[in-house]
Amino acid sequence: MDALAFFTILIGFLITFFCSFPLKIIAFKIGAIDEPDARKIHKKPIPLLGGMAIYCGLLIACVINSQLLYHYWITILGATVIFLMNLLDDINELSAKMRLSIELILSLIIIAFGTRIDFLPHGFIGDAIEVILTIIWILGITNGFNYLDGLDGLATGSAVINFIFFTIILSFTGQQNLGLLCAVMAATCLAFLPHNFRKATMFLGDSGSTMLGFLLAVIPLEGSWAQNSIIKISIPILILGVPIFDMFFTTVMRIRDGKVKTFSQWLKYAGKDHFHHSLVHVGLSPFKAVLFIWATTFSLGLSALLVANTRAWKGIITVLQASVIFLMIGVLIVVGRKHQSGWGKE
Repeated sequence: MDALAFFTILIGFLITFFCSFPLKIIAFKIGAIDEPDARKIHKKPIPLLGGMAIYCGLLIACVINSQLLYHYWITILGATVIFLMNLLDDINELSAKMRLSIELILSLIIIAFGTRIDFLPHGFIGDAIEVILTIIWILGITNGFNYLDGLDGLATGSAVINFIFFTIILSFTGQQNLGLLCAVMAATCLAFLPHNFRKATMFLGDSGSTMLGFLLAVIPLEGSWAQNSIIKISIPILILGVPIFDMFFTTVMRIRDGKVKTFSQWLKYAGKDHFHHSLVHVGLSPFKAVLFIWATTFSLGLSALLVANTRAWKGIITVLQASVIFLMIGVLIVVGRKHQSGWGKE
């Protein structure tokens, strides 16, 4: 790592950490506050401008190291739009359809600039399938990571782990510029973590969690993870396994229980039935639930390291192994809920 890269990472860290203090005051003045209610754990109003602190760290780092801005300007611009849109939502709630429409437009712009899932033979059918999968991937990870932001430090700490593993693999494969962008994001999230973990004094807000989700969705599309197509898609799936599982699990359970019947209802529904909520429901404290998910994320990251530049069948087996583990976790959560429901009736 050269001196400029180290300085870029350090500046991102320092700007985020120290910006958080005045932003807590500003949040109360502009109404960017998360008020406690029945479906939330915190008991007092919490500022929602953590995303702005992370964004400031990223932006200043990109200004200092113009290579980041030059090579990945469309990704950073997209993250900026996501951040600003959801900042407005944090202050004055926007409709879910409007937010989804903007996310869809951004996904199409990203694809138009040549960034998309690429593992099928080129041709009309192959290209069409890849475009559809790319849209689903970007929308799914962006919103899935937002839903993960339900316990103190959970989303922020998970992002640190995600970005670190992306940084390691990118460094091994000689993709230094994209690796530096991931390292900067890991540093900014790490700098915000003291403000956000255990009795948080500040939240990411939708502006922060969706921005992180968007970057975690697009950066894997920017990188070249392996020559083999199966390994190429296995690595991002493993590293981002937790938000993928959470999105899939909650969607299936909500449809099964009849809580959502239309796409519009799915967008609007908010409940305490996500992965982290379920861990708390079955007996873990919020702190231990966060550590459990961090450990799961770290384990999946190690699996991604192991399959990097290996054979396709190993990538398939590793993803299947992770899927089986998540299936077992899902079964335990469902059984735990049934037992709790039965105890409650007695």
